[in-house]
Amino acid sequence: MASSSQISFSLACLALLLLSFPLTISSIGINYGQVANNLPPPKNVIPLLKSVGATKVKLYDADPQALRAFSGSGFDLTVSLGNEYLAQMKDSDKARDWVKQNVQAYLPNTKIVAIVVGNEVLTSNQSDLSAALFPAMQSIHGALVDCGLNKQIFVTTAHSLAILDVSYPPSATSFRHDLLPTLTPILDFHVKTGSPILINAYPFFAYESNPKHISLDFVLFQPNQGFTDPGSNFHYDNMLFAQVDAVYHALDAVGITYKKVPIVVSETGWPSNGDPAEVGANCDNARKYNGNLIKMMMSKKMRTPIRPDCDLTIFVFALFNENMKPGPTSERNYGLFNPDGTPVYSLGIKTSSSSGGGGGSSGSKNSTGGSSSSSGGGGGSPGAGAGGGIYTPENPSPDYMSISSAREKGRFVECVFFVLLLCIIKLRL
Repeated sequence: MASSSQISFSLACLALLLLSFPLTISSIGINYGQVANNLPPPKNVIPLLKSVGATKVKLYDADPQALRAFSGSGFDLTVSLGNEYLAQMKDSDKARDWVKQNVQAYLPNTKIVAIVVGNEVLTSNQSDLSAALFPAMQSIHGALVDCGLNKQIFVTTAHSLAILDVSYPPSATSFRHDLLPTLTPILDFHVKTGSPILINAYPFFAYESNPKHISLDFVLFQPNQGFTDPGSNFHYDNMLFAQVDAVYHALDAVGITYKKVPIVVSETGWPSNGDPAEVGANCDNARKYNGNLIKMMMSKKMRTPIRPDCDLTIFVFALFNENMKPGPTSERNYGLFNPDGTPVYSLGIKTSSSSGGGGGSSGSKNSTGGSSSSSGGGGGSPGAGAGGGIYTPENPSPDYMSISSAREKGRFVECVFFVLLLCIIKLRL
């Protein structure tokens, strides 16, 4: 029989083991865009990413300075190939050169795990671009195979929710019939390579379009009654999960072959400021949306009702406010941080990396729990969390300029979805 000292020692070891594991259960992803003329150098963003518990980062290009900066950082990095390169990548030699120069050259110290080929191409209304997408994906994947990297790096592309035709209820959704000839080969590619389908999902667009009929609590992950899908009997208490399951149902509707294709939410977020017509674009709502979402990812596995056994990876948009993005004011105000490294608002979270070195304490402290404002105040000197002066990325992709503005393409789908959702809720009452 074990002695009391042995039992005490075992319990102490168990306690140490439990403490050594982070509370984060789901991986937190952050989109790192650089369409701005006042951002800090990439080497100075790592403490900011750690302060919000991020373990995955998605770039919108393959910026050499960013790739070098993430060397040895431990982050899972996703790089992107802009829409402007798709036609060139049909040439297998050019695809191989791109992979060697922009991916293989930085391995293994920079942990590149995925390549996103194109963004929202199928809903761009550019037939030449759509025709070039799948061949480009094939060529990039073939280049990875040639380099012996296809087992550690997957290839995919990102879509807006406008690829959906019918969107309500989730159990009745389907892909647009006009896109199926182009989309089906891509889905077959996902099945063959085991790669996920990427979706840019913004509940903000749906709420902004119809704020009188859509529950703000439902879109902000606040306590609410939710709704039950009459077709599946699944209950939803937030809009994002309903949007994701709408895509899962669309995959199921195409065929049983695609039931195992995982979904990654490649973009989601909420702007902290907007034009007068952009209802709901303010700091309080952004804090609730992103704060509640990140807290959920830190406390439990992200699994939707239709895929309870499949962990959902989510990338929050975005790390910084980017002052050179065109379009409405909201486009320049999706960031968690100001360019000087101070938080735009408090997320109300605490992580073990909040005081991580290299970037000063002000950005980390305020981003996780301190008070802050959009003006950049709230503890520490401006720039302490960023430092290093202004950074201009090399060859930024022009197709990222409106990367988060699928609003016009997806608003109708989302608006119809949630107006009908409200009707169901009212009928049940």
